[in-house]
Amino acid sequence: MDTLDSDFYVELVIKYLDIGEDLNVPDDFTQSEMQTGMWWRHLAAGGIAGAVSRTCTAPLDRLKVFLQVQASKQRISDCLQYMLKEGGVRSLWRGNFINVLKIAPESAIKFAAYEQVKRLIRGNDKRQMTIYERFVAGACAGGVSQTAIYPMEVLKTRLALRKTGEYSSILDAASKIYRREGLRSFYRGYIPNMLGIIPYAGIDLAVYETLKKKYLSHHETEQPSFWLLLACGSASSTLGQVCSYPLALVRTRLQAQAVTIGPNPDGSVAVEPNMTNVFKRIIQTEGPVGLYRGITPNFIKVLPAVSISYVVYEYTSRALGVNMT
Repeated sequence: MDTLDSDFYVELVIKYLDIGEDLNVPDDFTQSEMQTGMWWRHLAAGGIAGAVSRTCTAPLDRLKVFLQVQASKQRISDCLQYMLKEGGVRSLWRGNFINVLKIAPESAIKFAAYEQVKRLIRGNDKRQMTIYERFVAGACAGGVSQTAIYPMEVLKTRLALRKTGEYSSILDAASKIYRREGLRSFYRGYIPNMLGIIPYAGIDLAVYETLKKKYLSHHETEQPSFWLLLACGSASSTLGQVCSYPLALVRTRLQAQAVTIGPNPDGSVAVEPNMTNVFKRIIQTEGPVGLYRGITPNFIKVLPAVSISYVVYEYTSRALGVNMT
């Protein structure tokens, strides 16, 4: 592999690392990798790395979801103690199986949609895409993939918040939610989720490219090291999460709320919550800080998630014949 391909590979590893957030912009593959089929090995290595990383940090992810749905401030230690008392150590991994299960279809749909949108933008021109074009293509691809797998996102949230014995399996959960709440329930929180793609993907990509170019402007002959790119990737992802987090929190609350079809027992008509009234309720009752509940465990998991993803990605890619030399 020549120097150019090696540099591309390093950057690809950094930007593909999966920390359990699904709104990142897909990566461009070189022409040679598309022709030789090497691209699917990158995706496979990334998927395996993401599965291991998500499983290792699943307790922090469930803790985040649990804190997000609380209407009052809760200490992390109290929530952790409650989860352990209610369901034992195994309960910390509730919702993780479906979280891992959705990696493959989401990655495949996102990659296919990204390539299609790139063709529409560039036409027959083989030029490199600008950062703005990548953002548009990535946001469109993220929208398509999220739309396709969104019911799995709702199931993940419900399974993460379930009490012991509430659901016996993923199919049992899907069946009970459908019978009680109807098909629309599987797309509750869809609008804030779609809106969250724009700030997350845009800021993540823009900050990463800006930090990298800033370094290159002061070190024209020196390629950024892996660790520098890792720092840029972590900083851009963290900032993207901070800006999009309120939308993610509203999405989770909408996903978690069960609305029964038909009138209430007292004869009143059930009003289905929406993004606007959930936002208003949080601001009125909890203040602006309420929009960031659960962000602490989200930040805590970044470093271990990135580290685990990189190590697993490195070993998996070698096993699949994708070596950085």
